[in-house]
Amino acid sequence: MRIVLFANTDWFLWNFKLSLARALRDAGHEVILLSPAGEFGERLRGAGFDWRAFPLSRSGIHPVEERLSMYRLLALYRKLKPDLVHHFTIKCVLYGSWAARKAHVPRVVNSITGLGFALLATTWKARMIRPVVVGFYRRALVGTQVIFQNRDNRDTLAALGALSRASVHVIPGDGVDTRVFAPPTEVSSGKTVLMMGRLLSSKGVAEYVAAARIVRQRHPDARLLLAGAPDPGNPESIDEHTLQQWRDEASVEFLGHRSDVVALQQHADIAVLASTQGEGMPRALLEAASCGKPMVATDVPGSRELVVDGVNGLLVPPGDPAALAAAILALLDDPARAARMGAQARADVLAELSDERIVARTLQVYGMDEPSAVAGIA
Repeated sequence: MRIVLFANTDWFLWNFKLSLARALRDAGHEVILLSPAGEFGERLRGAGFDWRAFPLSRSGIHPVEERLSMYRLLALYRKLKPDLVHHFTIKCVLYGSWAARKAHVPRVVNSITGLGFALLATTWKARMIRPVVVGFYRRALVGTQVIFQNRDNRDTLAALGALSRASVHVIPGDGVDTRVFAPPTEVSSGKTVLMMGRLLSSKGVAEYVAAARIVRQRHPDARLLLAGAPDPGNPESIDEHTLQQWRDEASVEFLGHRSDVVALQQHADIAVLASTQGEGMPRALLEAASCGKPMVATDVPGSRELVVDGVNGLLVPPGDPAALAAAILALLDDPARAARMGAQARADVLAELSDERIVARTLQVYGMDEPSAVAGIA
């Protein structure tokens, strides 16, 4: 089969879909990776994949430019004649489904990795484009296989009438390589807290900074780290002036974009995600759990699918820095409890959330149940 995987960044394909692409290739399928150009395209080619650049604005809403993007994609699908296309992220799902239908692609799979800015944000721009996005969803998902990462997102789109003529599946996340993201061999300091993610207001960065002030009043030697960079293409990206004020305050250590993600996760003692709007399945928490770290997260879609309150971590209300600080302090003050939660987090990932499990379930959605189709992930 010729299979196209289409995402809005090459970073997404490299970080989240490499295991799937390898499994498909190892099973004998022709895999084409499609995304806008970026620094990871050549890495994908270096890994032996046919990666192709496709221009697509992540945040643009200009009707002429967006229509041109749709027709360029239609022309490409007609040229490639794929047997199956799998779309990730909102624009790829919406435009790709339209193009695949017009090009008579036999099988279309759409992954809703999160509801995104248009359906979750409260800004004027989000409110303006929301009815359009919902209308697109209702038409685009007809006759397709739709994969959600959590039940909340599934139920939201179902309530909007977008899933009545689609085949719906819930597969929790993108998987994680549990051999790479493994518990550390060395004992950490016991007082390092790590939050990872883009520096967006919806990721709860302000709440994390406010919580850090409280935590460091009791534990001045605690290190509260934040790994991630602004996202200029996203309207929720935090401005540089605010970031510089927080850096100068020094309650949180801003690490910027980091490539040594495994080492950061292994050296941390507690993983935090303070998201205010919800996630698909938060990758940073998934990697931390695989490394055997206890989690503190807000009780929002995605995070609540992974964090079982009081078992493998603690859940707190979104937008509440005091509650977030109290949960972090509870684990800093009780290392034995934190260790038990971390061990359970690792066990949960091994049981249901590893690369092997997630890829196998995705291939089932593709209709590839035979053993040879999953041989590449063993």
